[in-house]
Amino acid sequence: MVKVSKIETIIEQIQTPAYVCEEALLEANLKLLKEVSERSGATVLLALKGFAFKALAPLVDTYLSGCTCSGLHEAKFAKEYFKGTIHTYSPAYKEEDIDEVIALSDHLIFNSFNQWEKYKAKAVGKTSCGLRLNPEVSSSPVDLYNPCGLYSRLGITKENMQYDQLEGIEGLHFHALCEQDASALEAVLQGFEERFGDLIPQMKWVNFGGGHHITREGYDVEKLIQLIKDFRAKYNGINVYLEPGEAVGWQTGPLVASVLDIVHNGMDIAILDISAEAHMPDTLAMPYRAAIRGAGEVGEKPYLYRLGGPTCLAGDIMGDYSFDAPLKIGDKLIFEDMIHYTIVKNTTFNGVKLPDLAVLHKDGRYEVTSQFGYDEYKRRN
Repeated sequence: MVKVSKIETIIEQIQTPAYVCEEALLEANLKLLKEVSERSGATVLLALKGFAFKALAPLVDTYLSGCTCSGLHEAKFAKEYFKGTIHTYSPAYKEEDIDEVIALSDHLIFNSFNQWEKYKAKAVGKTSCGLRLNPEVSSSPVDLYNPCGLYSRLGITKENMQYDQLEGIEGLHFHALCEQDASALEAVLQGFEERFGDLIPQMKWVNFGGGHHITREGYDVEKLIQLIKDFRAKYNGINVYLEPGEAVGWQTGPLVASVLDIVHNGMDIAILDISAEAHMPDTLAMPYRAAIRGAGEVGEKPYLYRLGGPTCLAGDIMGDYSFDAPLKIGDKLIFEDMIHYTIVKNTTFNGVKLPDLAVLHKDGRYEVTSQFGYDEYKRRN
């Protein structure tokens, strides 16, 4: 899928820092996900853990069938801002939350038989109950994001299956991928069926989880569709769910920053009004190097800068980037692809201002939809 950003057409209007979602790019992702749904027969849900941009909920509702949530607050958010079905999974539910979670959720997925035993009397008959299973197969590129890694707390393994405790269970869930292709799903499905295939005919639905990088250029969409169709045909048309997060927000907009100062200590260092620690946490956690529009690797372009944030954390560094021309105080930098897994994770560490949330509409109009100031820092502390 070829995507064309138009951020530079309104760059002067952007008061930094700001996450800017481009409506046209988001809609392109959503159209592809809807096509997958229509052609495969699967139901596609938005995973709020990856993309929770409430101003764009009406657009998401146009193409997707609801939200998958990680607990009470995401379920409440889904109910307030989205119109579709709500599916909830948590590694463990708190007793004071469970009644409200049940009331909000169309599907409720339990991570262990302990949790199922504790809450099934309340849940059965009020929501469709399922179990998260661990297929013990994953090719996740980073251990931090590997739900099927050694000693994982996520999902029930074959060894811990309690076949005599399945009454009331209507569905099965697994999640084993992290920004991966359909070939990785094929391997996971094979492991899932080898371990739990005897359970599937008893179920109304199977949730294939997230991590399907469907909107990435080069993703094998046709293979995904065929895998789903074959699975559904094998199990008498069983309902299949997908819950992409990053695939919804993938390459839909940047984080725009300004250069606050330039200092020299063995090399030129530009201090920006965004923070890797507070605003781009996966660049440090995963880690990965964020792309900056117009910038290059060390030695690629004539002017080299280390880019850092405004916090007191010594390691609040985005990396070393080269540019065609010297940076100046006040210059704006466009950090690519910063909509998914950023606004849901950012913090007010050091009292740093949270970036605005903004939308570049298809008609060229720029709209700031959420702003944050001192009150946000005060509220959190």
